[in-house]
Amino acid sequence: MTTLDRYIAVAWLRMLTLCMGGFVSLYLAIDLVEKIPRFLRAGGLSGDIALYFLFKLPEMFSRTASFSVLMATLLTIGTLSRDSEIVAMRSCGISLLRIFRPMAALGLLVSFLLLFNAEFLLPYSYEQTEYIERISIKKGTGRAYFKRNNIWFRSSSMILQAQLFEPQTSTLKGIIIWTLGDTMTPVGRIDADTALFNKGRWTLQKAVIKDFSGGRGYTEKSVSELDVPLTLMIDDLRVLDNDADNMSFKKLKQYADNLKSGGYPAYRYLTMMHSKLAAPFSTLVMVILVIPFAARNNRSGGVAMGVGASVAIGFIYFVSNAIIISYGRSGVLTPVVAAWGANILFMSVGIAISLKKGD
Repeated sequence: MTTLDRYIAVAWLRMLTLCMGGFVSLYLAIDLVEKIPRFLRAGGLSGDIALYFLFKLPEMFSRTASFSVLMATLLTIGTLSRDSEIVAMRSCGISLLRIFRPMAALGLLVSFLLLFNAEFLLPYSYEQTEYIERISIKKGTGRAYFKRNNIWFRSSSMILQAQLFEPQTSTLKGIIIWTLGDTMTPVGRIDADTALFNKGRWTLQKAVIKDFSGGRGYTEKSVSELDVPLTLMIDDLRVLDNDADNMSFKKLKQYADNLKSGGYPAYRYLTMMHSKLAAPFSTLVMVILVIPFAARNNRSGGVAMGVGASVAIGFIYFVSNAIIISYGRSGVLTPVVAAWGANILFMSVGIAISLKKGD
């Protein structure tokens, strides 16, 4: 690494530390204001609350990293431009791409760190925060959860297994419900294609009821609709859907493969799966996007330009990415295209403009 590389890398890392610290602190402050009153009303202990926010840190870093890298890069450029350092480098025959090589390398390093965080740290920390909030603080009991690529929920004397939850229609698909006796042995089973949540209750569609309580064999009957006394709420399943966002790439792949083998559409979870790989590299995209700003001889207002440009570029990128991802989740685009589309599009634009300005 040359002296110039070290100088630019140190300047960028200093800005990144300030930006990351600021955004994480803001995220934490908003979360504290929102959740601490609810936790205290639920009777949560200070130790459990502190532990909750400690395990929340990997999520905070994951959600703020891209914007922090974007702003750090633009502020570094603004500072170097204000002091005419970029002009001096260019006058010595150093190209823009050479100037930005350390920033791009560090942006790529941050991407790999975020990939490690998403695959290993975030799933574990999310499980811990959910357990602390629901069990330790709110003193809750069972809830819906993923286990071996299925949805499971226990409600008093019933155990429900479902293969898929559609949040848009509040529908469970591929239903099996086991009814337990006093000794916790199965006394009945209900199979149904779907279960609809309406007016606070679940209604099974095309249900087949098997009764084992007769002693030998079982009796069977079919009904078009059947109400079941499950205490499972839609909010529990929305949390379950959030679980999918925080699952690792490996577990999402297993879940998607299980859905496909059962004949259910899996594009929603396949898009999430590929996004696990694509999302961390948004930090590299942020660095590439702002290279053209180095061509500006901006000797004043570097900080103001950096903040304003960060907001504008970040807003355009994240809105575009969210729209493309939504097309993938709905099946309009293939999961790979939806997950990587915004990264490829914006990186291509950044490289094209940089090459044009560097001529």
